[in-house]
Amino acid sequence: MIIDQIENAYRYSCLHPAFGKAFDFLKNALEAGINPGRYEIDGDRLFVMVAENNGRSHAAAPLEAHRNYIDIQFTLKGNEEIGWLPTNTCKSISEPYDNSRDIEFFADTPNTWLAVPTGSFAIFYPEDAHAPLAGQGSVLKAVVKVRV
Repeated sequence: MIIDQIENAYRYSCLHPAFGKAFDFLKNALEAGINPGRYEIDGDRLFVMVAENNGRSHAAAPLEAHRNYIDIQFTLKGNEEIGWLPTNTCKSISEPYDNSRDIEFFADTPNTWLAVPTGSFAIFYPEDAHAPLAGQGSVLKAVVKVRV
């Protein structure tokens, strides 16, 4: 798991061949504004989902994990809060892995809560269970899905 501000994204482009394109898209989206929807960058290897949602609170935000994609969760507007727990410490599966959606859910409680304010991003690898939308208020965010 990584958390930082978008102006430091250049430091992480070396971690995956698609990260450079992903961060370029996010920087442009923040500067130009972007509407909710799905945006293809490189087919199913690299795409972005933009949505505006209300926070659910710590108690109502379930932990999720992915096996085939890395998430780059970027806050465009608002104050996102995301829970985190390593998947290898998750003990209670609440919804088994669904390959068609590349997601599983856990009933465990995150041991860390991350503030991800406007202009910040968090990267979650398959070994990072995360509970997005755990804060309160409206959040406009982009979730970049990067094929592992």
